[in-house]
Order: sequence, then structure tokens, then C-alpha cells
Amino acid sequence: MEQTTQQMRIGELAEALQLNPKTIRYYEEIGLLPEARRGANGYRWYTHHDAEQLRFILKAKAIGFKLEEIREIVMLQRGGEQPCDHVETLIKDKLAAVDGQLRALTDVRQQLAALRAAAKHTKIRRGCICGIIETHTVPQHK
Repeated sequence: MEQTTQQMRIGELAEALQLNPKTIRYYEEIGLLPEARRGANGYRWYTHHDAEQLRFILKAKAIGFKLEEIREIVMLQRGGEQPCDHVETLIKDKLAAVDGQLRALTDVRQQLAALRAAAKHTKIRRGCICGIIETHTVPQHK
């Protein structure tokens, strides 16, 4: 296969997107990217379209999508469907999960702030590991 200005080898693509070539091969292996065209010498050749797909994958990962979710989105698109409705559902679910994590972190923060405030008044007692923790009352969760 002759190289044209629109085609690049895996190393060139990896460098352009600041990726490890192994990552690109892995994305092919799990179906995120279509299998690359190969030259007579066995080299993988990629096009601008492949680079755009990789940029999409990287952006979706940066937003917080898991590789399996990205694969679902890509497969819907490859199957001729518009995946945006599916993406909206994923976003809704992710927001709910983040909200739950924020509530949990707020609870942990409140516990730590209470411990810090109590630490100033907690005396060291014989026979305990750390009075700060041992004298703290953990609230019951619903």
C-alpha cells in the first residue's frame, strides 16, 4: 500500500494524538476502532477518519464515559443509528451516580470536620489506639 498525505502509520497517529501505539491496537482489538488497513509490509495504515474516531474516543473518556459505553455508542453509529438518545440516557445515569458520590463525599467531609473539631478536646486515654476515632459517634445512615 502506498502512503498518501491522508494516510499515516500507527506511530504517526499515536504521536499526533499523544497516545501509545499499544492503546490504538487495544482499541482495535476491543472494537472501538475498525481494523486498520495493512500494507504489503504488514504496517497498519490510518486515515483522517480513523484519527477523528480516536479523538471522539479520547473526548468521551475525558468526559467520564467507560470504554464499554463508548463502544456501545460507536457500534450504534456504525449500525446506522443516531446514538445521541443513548448518550442522553448514559449522561442522565452518570449525573445520578455523580450526585450520589457528591452526597457521600459531603457526608465524609462532615465526619472529618467533626473529628477535627473534636480532636482539640479529646484526651489521650490509656488502652485505646486513638481517642479521636474511638470517642467519635458515627451517625446512622438511612
